[in-house]
This record gives sequence, C-alpha cells and structure tokens, in this order.
Amino acid sequence: MKKLRQIMTVSLLSVAALADAQNIDHKLDVINQLGTSSHVSVMPVSSLLNAPGNEAMRAFFFTPVKDKTVLKGKRIAVLVADGFEEIELTGPVWYLKELGAQVDIVSPKYNPAPARYGLSSPEMAKTHVMAIQYLQPVGWIKFDYTADQIKVSDYDAVFIPGGAWNPDNLRYDKDVIKFIQDFNKSGKLIAAICHAPVVLASADILKGRKLTGYWNIQVDLKNAGGIVSDQPVVVDANIITSRHPIDVADFSKAVESWLVKKK
Repeated sequence: MKKLRQIMTVSLLSVAALADAQNIDHKLDVINQLGTSSHVSVMPVSSLLNAPGNEAMRAFFFTPVKDKTVLKGKRIAVLVADGFEEIELTGPVWYLKELGAQVDIVSPKYNPAPARYGLSSPEMAKTHVMAIQYLQPVGWIKFDYTADQIKVSDYDAVFIPGGAWNPDNLRYDKDVIKFIQDFNKSGKLIAAICHAPVVLASADILKGRKLTGYWNIQVDLKNAGGIVSDQPVVVDANIITSRHPIDVADFSKAVESWLVKKK
C-alpha cells in the first residue's frame, strides 16, 4: 500500500511538472509573438555628411569658423526630451558654441512611466536625454537644467531639435509650454526644426505665422493656423523653422543671422 502511494505521488508530480512545462511553453510562445526581433542599424554622422547631395552640409561643418566671437555674450536654451534627432541638436549646438554663444541643454523634469507600463529606464535617464537617428536610439546627452528651473530673462534665444518622439514629450510638459509662450511674448528668437514645430502648435503661437516643418507634420501646422511652405528655412519675425536634418546648416546660419542683427 505504501509503495502504491509513492507511485501515485510520483505520477501526480510528473503530471504537475508536465502541465507546468506546457504552461511555460505557452507563455514563451505568447511572448515571442508579442515581441519583435531586435535589429538596430545605426547611421554614423559621417555617412550623413558624405551622402550624395549633402556637400553643402559637409562644407558647413568642416570649414573652420573664423570669428569665434560673433555670438559672444549670447545665451541660448535648447529644449529637448528623449527621442531627439541627434544631428538636429549636436549640429546647431556645435556651431553656436563655435561662434562664442553659451548653450544650455534644458529638459523636462524626470518623469518615469507608470509601473504598469512595464518599462524600465537606466539610472542616467534622470540626468540625460536619449538621442535617436531616424527612430533608432543611439546615445545620451547630459542636460544642464530642467524646464522649471529656467527664466525667459536668462536667454536670448531658444531652439528645439526634432525627432518624432522628442516633440511629443515636450508638448505634454506644462513647464515647456509656458516657457515657450512667455518667450514668444518677449519677442525673442524661437527656432524649431523638423518635427519640433508641433511644440509651437501646442503652445498656440502659430496663428497667422509663416513656417515650415517635417513633411508629415505640415498638415498639423496648418491646422494650428500656420501658413506653411516647403522651404529649407522660413523666418517670420521671431520664429525660425526648418524641415529636416539635411537643413541643419541653413537652420544654424539663420539662427546666427537673426541673433547678429539683434546685437
């Protein structure tokens, strides 16, 4: 009788183990169907600069700046969140610094996703924002201030890089929107490239203004009351806008020109 009980116990444990294994297999199968394969293709900046048709951009970056005091004394804020297009931040920042300007990277306050989203962020997300290259995450850059720490009176200009995620993160932040609205009232320069003009739309400062932006958002800019054209750079009073990473050189020079005229 004792031996029979042992046999029955082993049999029940085997059935339970088999059922558990089948359950694990089912869960793994579901997870595999919910996920996608990870294949990341990174575009080195050198590839962008050397691509056919980008000769002017290459010359812009590789021609040494002769006068490094052109924007001395000017202070510029870069409003940026996770998912910014790398060259649209690093390009203008490099150029404006070469001209002598002080450039501060400003981000919304760290706001992790709710636990139920199942997301995790690296520790550096509290002090850095993530760069992308056409939707591929590629690196991080440290920010100097959060949007609630800056004042309009501290800056001569503000610019916003693009990237599909970055503007969506910015346009939801109350501190960012208020800063842009107040900055616009001051008449100081607001510059936005690629997807970034949608942040200006959320700030409700585009009615009757001439501007451009990435092709996918041009209808949104029109719906916000903007007068949209498809040009590398559009300047309307204190607002400068551009369309795409390939416009970075023209965008940067337009910002320089505006600030020089206001000296």
